[in-house]
Amino acid sequence: MRSLFLAVAAVIVFGLATPSTADAQASAPSATAATRTRVNIDADWRFALGHATDASQDYGHGTAPFFFAKAGYGDGPTSPKFDDRAWRKLDLPHDWAVEAPFDGRASGNHGSKAVGPGFPERSIGWYRKSLQIGPSDLGKRIVVEFDGVYRNAAVWFNGHYIGREPSGYSSFAYDLTDYVDYDGPNILALRVDASMEEGWFYEGAGIYRHVWLTKTAPLHVARWGTFVSSTLRDGVATLSVQTRLENQGVDPGSVSIDHQVVDSDGSVVLSSTGQARQLEAGASLRDDQPLRLPRPRLWSMSDPHLYRLVTTVRDGAAVIDRYETPFGVRDVRWDPDSGFWLNGENVKLKGVNIHQDHAGVGVALPDQLQTWRLRQLKAMGVNAIRTSHGPPSPELLDAADRLGLVVIDEHRMMGTSPEITDQLTRLIERDRNHPSVVLWSVGNEEWALEGNALGARLTKLMQAKVKALDPTRATTVAISGGAPRGSSSTTEVAGFNYRSQHDVDAYHRLFPRVPAVMTEEGSTFATRGVYISDPARQHIAAYDRPQRPQGSSSIEQGWTAVVERPWMAGMFVWTGLDYRGETTPFGWPAISSQFGMLDTTGAFKDSAYYLQSWWTDKPMVHIVGHWTWPDRPGAEIPIWIYSNAEQVELLLNGKSLGRKTMPRQSHLEWAIAYAPGRLVARGFRGSTLVAEDKVVTTTAPRTLRLTPPSDRLEAGGGGAAAIGVSVLDAAGSHVPTASNKVTFEIERGGRIIGVGNGDPSSHEPDQFVDQYAALATSDWRVADLSAAPGAGLPDLGALTWRNPFTWYPPGSEPAVPAAFILRGAATAPPVDGGRSTLFVPLLSATQRLFVNGQELTSRAVADAGGWSAPFTPAADGRVEIAIVVPSDAGAALKTLQDKGLNGSNVAFIRVIRPAAPWARSLFNGHAQVLVQADPDAPEVVLTATTPGLPPARLVLKSAAN
Repeated sequence: MRSLFLAVAAVIVFGLATPSTADAQASAPSATAATRTRVNIDADWRFALGHATDASQDYGHGTAPFFFAKAGYGDGPTSPKFDDRAWRKLDLPHDWAVEAPFDGRASGNHGSKAVGPGFPERSIGWYRKSLQIGPSDLGKRIVVEFDGVYRNAAVWFNGHYIGREPSGYSSFAYDLTDYVDYDGPNILALRVDASMEEGWFYEGAGIYRHVWLTKTAPLHVARWGTFVSSTLRDGVATLSVQTRLENQGVDPGSVSIDHQVVDSDGSVVLSSTGQARQLEAGASLRDDQPLRLPRPRLWSMSDPHLYRLVTTVRDGAAVIDRYETPFGVRDVRWDPDSGFWLNGENVKLKGVNIHQDHAGVGVALPDQLQTWRLRQLKAMGVNAIRTSHGPPSPELLDAADRLGLVVIDEHRMMGTSPEITDQLTRLIERDRNHPSVVLWSVGNEEWALEGNALGARLTKLMQAKVKALDPTRATTVAISGGAPRGSSSTTEVAGFNYRSQHDVDAYHRLFPRVPAVMTEEGSTFATRGVYISDPARQHIAAYDRPQRPQGSSSIEQGWTAVVERPWMAGMFVWTGLDYRGETTPFGWPAISSQFGMLDTTGAFKDSAYYLQSWWTDKPMVHIVGHWTWPDRPGAEIPIWIYSNAEQVELLLNGKSLGRKTMPRQSHLEWAIAYAPGRLVARGFRGSTLVAEDKVVTTTAPRTLRLTPPSDRLEAGGGGAAAIGVSVLDAAGSHVPTASNKVTFEIERGGRIIGVGNGDPSSHEPDQFVDQYAALATSDWRVADLSAAPGAGLPDLGALTWRNPFTWYPPGSEPAVPAAFILRGAATAPPVDGGRSTLFVPLLSATQRLFVNGQELTSRAVADAGGWSAPFTPAADGRVEIAIVVPSDAGAALKTLQDKGLNGSNVAFIRVIRPAAPWARSLFNGHAQVLVQADPDAPEVVLTATTPGLPPARLVLKSAAN
C-alpha cells in the first residue's frame, strides 16, 4: 500500500447540508494551520447484493416520495437511517463476481460468472461505511477518493446524492465537506451496477481498488496537482516542476511554494523557495519552477531509482499543505529508424499485455500480489507491460516504478465527448509522474474508427489533448487493421496488433518518420502442462504454434520478425497471463483464456521459457514436456528445447540422443520413443556446460509441499502471498500429472483470500466464503392496546390493525395508545447448517420480541442499532414478527416512524450459509492458495491436507519479525 501522500479531488458539490453541518460551517474557524492527511479507509465496510430490476429486492431504493426530487431524500441504503446490521462486514478491495458460481448462461467473455446480463439478483452491489469526522476537522476540505469501482457507481453521503462514475476503471473523487455532520456518524453509501460490460474479458464487480479519505486546508495543492518532468544535458537534469493550487476557502491567501528533492536515503539533494503570490478565494493558480539537479541518478530498467518531490505550501508563515510526489529522472526517445531509447541506450521492448484479474481473487488484487505478478513476468525477461485495456491501478504503476518496467498506459475508449475527455484527463494527470510510463495509448482496436477519416480525426484530437496535459511523452493507438488509413495516418507512434494483419514494411516505407511498436502479437493457445490436445476438456498442447495462421503468429515467429526490423521498437505479447473470459477457441464450459505465457495463477507455461531464452542473458535450458507417460510405452514423444546456449545435448537415461546447434531466436526439436527414466538437456557455450534441465518419470505422490515466494510476509496493510501447492514422489521429484484435491486452513495470523490452479475449464470455486442473505420484512401493522399485556401474546386476530406509516393531516392523527403491538412478516427458507438472525429497532427499553409466537426477548443482544436475536425459521420459511411495546408508546411510535422509512427499514433477517472448507485440486501438479496477514500478526500459519499423504504446514514470518 502506498505510504506517500497524494492529493485527492477537491470537487465542490453544492447542496443542502444537515442542520448541524450548516451551523458548524457557519462558525467554522480558519483552517490556515491545517496540513494534509490521507488515510486508507478500506476496512469495515458493509456489503449486500441488491437487485437490478426489482426494487422490492433492492431494499426499496428509488421508491420513496421525493427520492430524487429533493436534496437529502436518499432512500433505502442511501438513507443514513438505514439499518445495515444484517449486511456482511468486509474489507476492501472486494470483487463480488469472483464469489459467484459459474453458469453456462452467463457471459463467456466475463468468465461465465453468474453476474451481469441475465442475473439481476447478482448485478447490484451495495456498500456502506460509517465515517467519524469530528469538530477538529471544521474548516478542512474532506475528500473521498476511489481508485476504481466496477462499475456505474452512484455515491451518496448522509442521504445526499453526490455523483455517479460510469467507468469501471477511472479513479474518481468527491468533496464531501458541505455535507459533513460533525456531531455524529457520516454514512457513505454506494450502489454499484455491474449489469453492463465494458470489456470483452473478466472485469469483476465492486469496489475492487483502494479508497482514501483526505483532509486539507481550503487552500491546498489540487488533486494530482504536481507534475515533474526532466531534461538531461551534460550530466545535469533540469527539472520542470509544475504545481497547481486551489483556494476553496472564503478568504484570500498570500501563498508561497517551496520544493525539496529528496533522495531514496532521505537526504535532501535540492531545495527551492518560491515567491509569495496572492490567491483569491475560489481561484486557482499554476506555479512553474525550473530546478537544476547535478549528477542525477537516472531511473532505468537495471537501476529504477526514485526521488521524491516534497512540496510545501505556506500562507504567510503558516504551513498549510505538504504534498509528496515520487518521480524518476530519465530520458525517453522514440526513433522511427531504431525504435525505443532510454537514457541514450537503444532498448528492444520485450513486453506483454496484461489484464487485471488473478485466480482466486478476481480483480481485487492485494498490492503484494500486483508486485509478485510483475516479478514473475520480469523473471521471464519482460521489460515492458501494456495495461490492456484501461487505466491500471495506481499500485501497479508503483510496482513498475520500483521494478524498472516501462509501461504503455492505455485509455479505456476513444472519443472526445465531455465524459470520455474527462476520463482521459484523469488518466494523464494521475499517472504522468510515473517514470515507468513511457507511452500513452488513447485506444485499442476501435473497429468503427481505425480505418476511416473519423478515426484519423479522433486520434489527432486525443493526442493533442494528451500533449496539452503532458508534452513530454509520445502517444499511440493500437490498431488491428485499416493501415495506412484512419488512426494509423495521424498517430504519433504506430501501434500494430498482429503482424499478420498488417503490412508493417509497407507502412514503414509510407510513413518513414513514424516510430512503430507491435502492441499485440501472438494470441497463441496453450494449456500449462498439457502436451496432447484434449478438446473435450478444452485443453491445448503447449507447443508454440500459430493457432490462427491468418490472424496471428507463433511467439517465435513474432519475436523473430521484430528482431529482424531494427526500426520496430519491440513487441507486446498477447498476453502475459491467462485471464478469465475470452475463451477462444472454445466456449462453455471453458471459462478462461489460454493466450498467456503464464497461467491465471502466475505459473510459467512453456512459451514463457522460450521468451526467457531470448529475453534474458543468464544461461538457461528448458525441456518442453514431462517424462511420465505410463500408458504410452514406446510411443514417440515430441520434445522441444528452449535455450540461450549455443548448443544443446539431449540424453535419455545417460545415453546421448545428439547435440544440436541452437538457431537464433528459435528452438530445437527431438522425437523420442518413450522409455521410463531420466531425460536431461545440457546447454553448452563452446565446450563449457552452462545450463541443465531434466525431467524424470515419477511415481505415486508421497509428500505435499507448500512453496511461498519468500520466507517473509509483510504483515498489516494487506500483506499477502501466493503459495504454490504441489506433491512430490518418494524420490522428491515433482509429480507433473498429479490432481490431488487439497484442503487448506489457517491456524493463526491471517486468512485465505483465494485459490486457483490454472485449469481453463475448472469450475471449482475461487473462494469459500459464507453466503449472506439480508432479507427485508414487510406488511408492518400496529394495533393499540389499552394496557400492557401479560406473558405471551394476546389474540392477534381479535385486534384492530393499521399502517403505522400512514400520513394524517395535522389534528387528525390517531390518539397515542398506552401500549401497542407492532407486527410484520418475512419469508426465510431454512438453510441446512444455516444461521438466521433477526435485527429489529429498539423502540422501548421494555419491549418484548416474538417470532412465530415464540418469545426471543431473553436472546436479544442490544447494540447501537437496536436488537439482534438468533432464531429458527419455520419449516415453510414463514417468519411472523411481533414487538410488544408495553410503555412509552408515544416515543416508541415516533422512533418507529423516524427510522422505519415507510416500512422498508423496520427489521431485517440475516441468513448465513456457512462456507465449505477452502480446497482446490491440483491441475497438472500445481495449485495456488493466496493468504493475507492480519494487521500486526507476527506470523501466518497455513496447513494443507490431502487424503493419503501427511499434512503440510507453512509458517510465514512477518517482515517486522
